[in-house]
Amino acid sequence: MSGTTEGLRRKIDSAGDLEGVVRSMKALAASSIGQFERAVQSLDHYYRTVELGLSACLRQAGPSPNNAGRTARDGGPVGAVIFGSDQGLVGRFNEVLVDYAMGVLKARPGKTMKVWAVGEHIQALMADSGFTQATLLPVPTSIYGITSVVGRILIEVEAAREHGEVVEVHLFHNHPESGASYEPVGKLLLPLDHAWQATLCALPWPTKLPPQIIEGATSALQAFIQGYLFVLLFQACAESLASENASRLAAMQRAEKNIGDLLEDLNRKFHRIRQEAIDEELFDVVSGYEALSGATTRGGPAPRRGPNHANGPV
Repeated sequence: MSGTTEGLRRKIDSAGDLEGVVRSMKALAASSIGQFERAVQSLDHYYRTVELGLSACLRQAGPSPNNAGRTARDGGPVGAVIFGSDQGLVGRFNEVLVDYAMGVLKARPGKTMKVWAVGEHIQALMADSGFTQATLLPVPTSIYGITSVVGRILIEVEAAREHGEVVEVHLFHNHPESGASYEPVGKLLLPLDHAWQATLCALPWPTKLPPQIIEGATSALQAFIQGYLFVLLFQACAESLASENASRLAAMQRAEKNIGDLLEDLNRKFHRIRQEAIDEELFDVVSGYEALSGATTRGGPAPRRGPNHANGPV
């Protein structure tokens, strides 16, 4: 810490500028949380409609073809979609999620062969865990960018399943909790097993008339399955972004408190040093005055000039 007032003043100005940046990031994170939470809520009715459509199709068409083939229980390859962050200042947001995902994947009988990492930090952490070939996808910067990322994931996952690269795909992301907290969650994305199909078939229909599928249920079933997978991935991405901004908001609140404490300490030191400088100057003035006063006293009274000796010594 510099002992000069100039050095302290520069540090106070820098801390003040940083505090302004932190406040701006807090406001941006707070507004983003609401945006993504509203997006998740808006999916509820659509998700319910897709579920009812699947229920009607499965009752008429029978088991889905997505259930065919091997599973990880037979030693088939496993894939994972993990939503993380590109930017920092989010605490242990990515580390907690990767630890959770690795625990789930290692417990599966099949070997994890494909990983779709949404976010640079997730890709780096997965590489540290041994998955150096994880496919990197960008994190959407707004609600409007989620659709393109989800569409790309669906295309690549379907291609990997068709080529036999994976038979089971898991989905991992952070789920927002109350306040600024979150927790990692995961679910089986594919295949759509018999238990899932039985649950949908058992859904009560909202009207007394049974549903009817025009022109057969097979093509409609495929469309509803794509819609179902899209909703799951869109919801996971939106919840991950809400959790990321909640984590960043908490980090910015901690940073703001630390900067406030630092500014208080710097201002206290600045005022102390300035007061010491003022006291030192006053001490010098007083010492000089006392020295002059003492010299005058030792020399006696000053000589006087009379009215008749104005131009000469007394």
